[in-house]
Amino acid sequence: MARRSGCRQTRSVKGNAHKIAKVKKESNKRRKSIKKLNDSQNEWRQNDLNSVSKAAEVSDSSAQTPDAQPSPLPTLSLYFCSVLFWGSWCCSEDVWMKMLSKEIKYKHSKSSLHGHPSLRSKMRAMLLDWLMEVCEAYTLHRETFYLAQDFFDRYMLSQSDVKKDQLQLIGITALFISSKIEEIYPPKISDLAYVSDGACLEEEILQMELIMLKALNWNLCPETVVSWMKLYIQIASLYDVTNLLVPQFSQETYIQVTQLLDLCILDINSLDFKYGVLAAATLCHFMSADVVQKVSGLKWEAIETCVNWMAPFVETAMRYESAQLKEFGQVLPEDRHNIQTHVNYLCMLKEAQEKQSESLGPFFPPTPPSSTEKTS
Repeated sequence: MARRSGCRQTRSVKGNAHKIAKVKKESNKRRKSIKKLNDSQNEWRQNDLNSVSKAAEVSDSSAQTPDAQPSPLPTLSLYFCSVLFWGSWCCSEDVWMKMLSKEIKYKHSKSSLHGHPSLRSKMRAMLLDWLMEVCEAYTLHRETFYLAQDFFDRYMLSQSDVKKDQLQLIGITALFISSKIEEIYPPKISDLAYVSDGACLEEEILQMELIMLKALNWNLCPETVVSWMKLYIQIASLYDVTNLLVPQFSQETYIQVTQLLDLCILDINSLDFKYGVLAAATLCHFMSADVVQKVSGLKWEAIETCVNWMAPFVETAMRYESAQLKEFGQVLPEDRHNIQTHVNYLCMLKEAQEKQSESLGPFFPPTPPSSTEKTS
């Protein structure tokens, strides 16, 4: 009995030693994983700092380049980590640097149609206006539309001599890509082919999708104008830091702001400004400049040109009926402001552009009358 008891004790000691060794091995493996994650985080943070610093060095003092100011997100690290990066190891400074680096990486320009002799800026406006209608018909989100707008403009910037009969195909394909990124239940490709009224076949959309993804180099995650806008207005309206996942701004105010933004984005000259600047300038017409500077991290000099450019659009929008919240059958009331809507934007755009032309006035003084026409 004593010998058998001794054997059991020996086996018990060996078993415990084996368990301890296994726990140590797992602990070491976990420690190495954490070290690797920290190294990756530091490398990523340094790359973003370098890219922002590099941009600051090569940029001029124009209104198009946001100043690399301290982050206006001191209390939002938990919110943005969970929403944007799904990690608990980042901080608000990292998020802010990442957003600024996207402004540098994802370039757009109002010259996107210069390489296409057969295209006019009015055609772009008509296409985007139609995409807004499609988004409302299928209750797609504003972010989906603005992603499609960014994909379209960047794709056109990378191409040359695109014919006008290809515009609708490119536009609906951009929406097809963005809806698969942003929507939980994106529309089927057959639905998108249907709304084109036979102009775009399913096979053509799939083929154009591959062409666009290759041209964009699979860079599909920009900070859109509306994402900047939502960030600014959330910070400006912040009153409960313990409930950051819930929008704390008024839905009615938000749709007024986004209606102005929708109108402005139809004008190709809006691409003269970075998305963060365009969003801040839009908000300046609804809030004080001091508040906008605080929530955007931008100085007044950086947004003044855009604010002045936008003035005719604001004047035109005020002449029309204010945007109203719409009811959508499958959309929760707290999410209805996020659905892209459509109004008669093309008429509003025409009026705004006419006002803008009038405000610019002649570039040269009028020709003086001849001596015979002068009054004595």
